[in-house]
Amino acid sequence: MQNHSIEVFRSLFDSRLATLEHLLKSAQAHFDDDAFLQQRIAPDMFPLGTQIVFTCNQPRNFALWCNSQPPNNLDPEVASIALAYEHITNTRQLLTGIAAEDQKLAETTRIDLAQGLYLELAGSVYVNDFLIPNFYFHLVTAYDILRMAGVPIGKRDYMLHLLPFLKQENL
Repeated sequence: MQNHSIEVFRSLFDSRLATLEHLLKSAQAHFDDDAFLQQRIAPDMFPLGTQIVFTCNQPRNFALWCNSQPPNNLDPEVASIALAYEHITNTRQLLTGIAAEDQKLAETTRIDLAQGLYLELAGSVYVNDFLIPNFYFHLVTAYDILRMAGVPIGKRDYMLHLLPFLKQENL
C-alpha cells in the first residue's frame, strides 16, 4: 500500500462525497418523494438512508481523529433527502477543518468495537484498512441500491473524481 498524506485522504473522501451527492441528485430527479431512502438490497441490509450515514461516518471520524477528537457517528435514521444532503455537507465541512500533520498517521489509535472488543492500529492502517474499505463498501452499496431502484446512473456517475483528468484527443 502506498504511503499517503493527510491531504490525500482528505481529498479522496471529499471527492467521493461529491459523487454521493451527485448520485442523490440523480435519485431525487427519478423519484417523487423521499421514500426511496428506505430502499435496500436485501432484507437484512440497511436502507439507503443508513448507507449514506455510514458513508459519511468514515470521513467524519477521520476528520475528528485528525483533530484529536473522539469518534462521533451520525444517527443512522435518515427520513428525508434534506437530512442526507445536510450530512454530506457537514462531513465535507469537517474535512476542510483538518489541522493535522502527516505524522498523525504514525500514531496508534484504538477503535472500540461491540462486546468489549477493540482494535489498536497505526494511524495509516486505521485509514487504509478500516476507514477506506468501510467508506467504499457503503458508497458502493448506496450506488447499488439506486441502480436496483431504477435510477439511471452508471459507472460514469460513480467515477466523477476522474473528470479533471479527462482529455479529448484531437482527431
